[in-house]
Amino acid sequence: MTGWIVLGVIVVIVILIIVWGISTYNKLIDLRNRVKDQWSQIDVQLKRRFDLIPNLVETVKGYAKHESETLESVIQARNTYVSATTPEAQMKADGELEKAISKLFALAESYPDLKANTNFQHLQSELTETEGKIASARQFYNDTVLVYNNKIEMVPSNIIASLFRFTKEAFFEADETERENVQVKF
Repeated sequence: MTGWIVLGVIVVIVILIIVWGISTYNKLIDLRNRVKDQWSQIDVQLKRRFDLIPNLVETVKGYAKHESETLESVIQARNTYVSATTPEAQMKADGELEKAISKLFALAESYPDLKANTNFQHLQSELTETEGKIASARQFYNDTVLVYNNKIEMVPSNIIASLFRFTKEAFFEADETERENVQVKF
């Protein structure tokens, strides 16, 4: 009789370990998919920004024909992002694009007629709204990455994570040049 009890306890323990392992694995899959989803939310907002940029550049071109260097840097930064293939490369290219857009808006300050143009004002407003959405999406992405990375590193879920080769995700971080104050000189 005692042999059956011991066997029953062992079977229950094995079943509990299997249920825990399956549950932990599914939670890791869920978190990894949430990270990917949040990255795609950032991507959606960045694409919205990219759709606005050509219209903004065309509007500025009409007023600031001799400012081609600034306009070209915006287009170049946009193209660099589009050709980036990894989230890390996209993060870096996004920083460059933000700097170029800041210079474009600073350039508009030198042209009162451009600042008064309703099309420019509308595009600038849309871009500003989009930048806010991008910032929110980045914050939510980083929060999701934090939960995912914690789950991968914490005991006992790290056992399942290492067993099934779950890897940490990178946070969306500003690079050193983005932390500096923007200086625009004319």
